[in-house]
Amino acid sequence: MKHLTDKDISLSEVHGTVDTTGKAKGWKKIFSFLGPAYLVSVGYMDPGNWATDLAGGSKYGYTLIWVLLMSNLMALLLQSLSARLGIVRGRDLAQANRETYPKGINFILWLLAEIAIAATDLAEVLGMAIGIQLLTGLPLIWGVSITVLDTFLLLYLQRLGIRKMEAFIIALIAVIGCCFLINIIIAQPQLFEVIKGFIPSLPEAKDLYAAKNMSNALPKETALYLAIGIIGATVMPHNLYLHSALVQTRKIRKDKKGIKEALKFSFIDSTIALNIAFLINAAILILAATVFFKTGRTDVGEIRQAHELLSPMLGSTIASTLFAVALIASGQSSTVTGTLAGQIVMEGYLRLRINPMMRRLITRLLAIIPAIVVIAIFGEDEVDSLLIFSQVILSLQLGFAVIPLIHFTSDKKTMGDFAIKPIIKFLAWLVATVLVYLNVKMVTAEATDFFASSDSITGKIVIVLAGLMFAALLIYSILYPLFGKQKSMVSIQMHPEIAGIAHIEIPHYQKIAVALDFSENDTKLLAAAIGQSKENSEFILIHIVESASAILLGDQTADYETQKDNERLEFYVNELKQKGFNAKGILGFRNSAKEIVRIVKSENADMLVVGAHGHTGLKDFIYGETVNAVRHDLKIPVLVVSL
Repeated sequence: MKHLTDKDISLSEVHGTVDTTGKAKGWKKIFSFLGPAYLVSVGYMDPGNWATDLAGGSKYGYTLIWVLLMSNLMALLLQSLSARLGIVRGRDLAQANRETYPKGINFILWLLAEIAIAATDLAEVLGMAIGIQLLTGLPLIWGVSITVLDTFLLLYLQRLGIRKMEAFIIALIAVIGCCFLINIIIAQPQLFEVIKGFIPSLPEAKDLYAAKNMSNALPKETALYLAIGIIGATVMPHNLYLHSALVQTRKIRKDKKGIKEALKFSFIDSTIALNIAFLINAAILILAATVFFKTGRTDVGEIRQAHELLSPMLGSTIASTLFAVALIASGQSSTVTGTLAGQIVMEGYLRLRINPMMRRLITRLLAIIPAIVVIAIFGEDEVDSLLIFSQVILSLQLGFAVIPLIHFTSDKKTMGDFAIKPIIKFLAWLVATVLVYLNVKMVTAEATDFFASSDSITGKIVIVLAGLMFAALLIYSILYPLFGKQKSMVSIQMHPEIAGIAHIEIPHYQKIAVALDFSENDTKLLAAAIGQSKENSEFILIHIVESASAILLGDQTADYETQKDNERLEFYVNELKQKGFNAKGILGFRNSAKEIVRIVKSENADMLVVGAHGHTGLKDFIYGETVNAVRHDLKIPVLVVSL
């Protein structure tokens, strides 16, 4: 077994940053654990849900509420397993897959996970764009393009820390909840009929239309299609990756008592957050059923159509505005989690860390491009169909996330005493079976319709091959963890085995680089560097010139600021030499992080001392990048001194 390294840590920027090991008790203790599930829950109420919930409520009344409830129970079970994996093993789902399955299979699983995230982000992009259009009248294609700007919002939130990000998401959830609560109060649904909707049934659309004297009956598969879309929109595969990483933002005691406590409070967190998501989804469906289905408008399945009709049919001018505000809040909140999930999936499967800005732009472009293509070719009328289709795609990916998760949390070798109990294991496999069965049934129905209506031989061959590959991968993901040769697993001991300190090798740092900013903090940095030195250590003092001339001309500049910076650097060098130390000074230009890394590597330094400025807000967004970039780009020890 091997132990965790920095490269194996999920969301390293916020890993273990929330300390729950203090003496707080009661609600204060619970509060320290609350948060991760709220970031997960926004994925259960994103704009993709709106399309399926609106269509389900307007076409079938209250009869599909039970699907929402069932989906919520499934989600609670699966998210608790995801949290358990992260808390007990300290691994996210992507990392656990990488350590278990062969490289080829992992590549396919990574690709499927990325497709799921792209489908999620597509729903968010379209939802936000529609919301912007409803409030401002801006063309949809411009609204889609504007959503790129939320990249900067996410990066800013990441700089503030995980707790502030959680608070931001909770605030948006509160906005969504309040908007729908007001609309529900205005609509006044019949409570008894709402309760009847919790009785499981899959209605014939023609029966419901007949009751409304409608002639355009729909086949039963339409209800199934919407039901699967609702499940896909509720139980989302990327959330399973996300939750297993987010729970690791909590610093917990690594003994049995500490882990058991973390599992208990994490379940409370999940229960509260997912029930809020269920209530919001149910409110959307109930609103559609009350306002549209009950009045004979069973054709309302589009978000924009619902927005236009809400105020006139409810007799309230504020109803439509609240609907649009909630839609924008929903899209904005869910976009944060989609990006985090993308980061987790890429780092977990590929062990590849890229710039957060680049990661966000790639994810967003993967969503924007198909949206723009659909709008440009088919027009805005097809957007809602695209939303529903994105949720069905999500549903198709579920099996490949759920099945490995069940395997990992059932394995006593890696989970120890915290492996799930037989009854939980049975329920988990039952959920997985139901999901796979519904997916297969839907795909089979769609394929059958295509074979009956199309003469394309090529299309039929592609469908058959895709179906065979889907089945083969599904069977492989089920059987391999049971019979395949396992890769080396990361230790899950409460505390790693210690060989003792008698034979440890104390490092000797020959060349110590120090990044100076020429402030009152320089002495602290130099003192920290001297504390790591030996008699023959050499100090490499680095300063990055920040003048406009230096940025433009680089090392060719000879402006006043560069001259003064060089003089001060030489002053520090002479001071160290007078104290008997070897030292040299080097100026860098333009990009601080890149220059520091370049100089450290060119001088073959074996340690870097750098200061953390302790900025908050915008300053942290600007200056905090240097430390993070340097830390990730260097393979030598980096001593970060708090200033």
